[in-house]
Amino acid sequence: MYKVADHPYWKTPFGKVYLDNLNLTSHGLMLIFASLFMILIFGLLYRKKDPVPRGFTNLLEVLILFVRDKIAIANLGEHDGRKMAPLFLSLFFFILFLNLMGLIPIFTSATGNVNVTAGLALVTLTVMIGGAIYKNGLMGFIHAFIPHGVPWPVMILLIPIEIMGMFIKAFALTMRLFANMLAGSIVVYSIIGLVIVFGAAGAPSLLLGVAIYCLKVFVAFLQAFVFTLLSALFINQIHHPAH
Repeated sequence: MYKVADHPYWKTPFGKVYLDNLNLTSHGLMLIFASLFMILIFGLLYRKKDPVPRGFTNLLEVLILFVRDKIAIANLGEHDGRKMAPLFLSLFFFILFLNLMGLIPIFTSATGNVNVTAGLALVTLTVMIGGAIYKNGLMGFIHAFIPHGVPWPVMILLIPIEIMGMFIKAFALTMRLFANMLAGSIVVYSIIGLVIVFGAAGAPSLLLGVAIYCLKVFVAFLQAFVFTLLSALFINQIHHPAH
């Protein structure tokens, strides 16, 4: 994002988009673009009715089946896993698109903003609380924080810890995704800075920059997977406290 006379704008091949007129930050704009990309890809490019998936549809099918079978069903069981698969698929692809967009020069890495990752973690926390109350009832939700077979004096200490643990899990989701994506951007920008400062003498560091850039592509997929997997684990723990 650039600033001219305190007017931030987003530089695109089609001209300057002044963000203060839209009441948007560059990261907010990335969230909108990621949503539009998902609608475009799954609404127009994804050919679900094809008897044999091909090309791009086949790639999407591989990722969809992986998230559904290896994350949703594997952690929540066949029944709940299939019902909640759309949630985990939405989280996975939304985070993945945000991560990959951060690798394109005209875009920014929205997942490198703690406010964005906190919003995503809040979705998981809402499903943890709201879903548990819907599934087990209010008393069932409360009983999830009461360990079985523990003397009542110990419960006075354990119950607040269990409740705090639920919020700590959401905080961990926030910081894990934010820190990993921000760190990758800092490393790439640092290497580019070496070239700017030292000129031709720093050119060899560009090879390292390219290698790290390729690594960031892998990290983009990995962090989307880790966030979705941990969300499924945390939701399962509170929805099925007996397990």
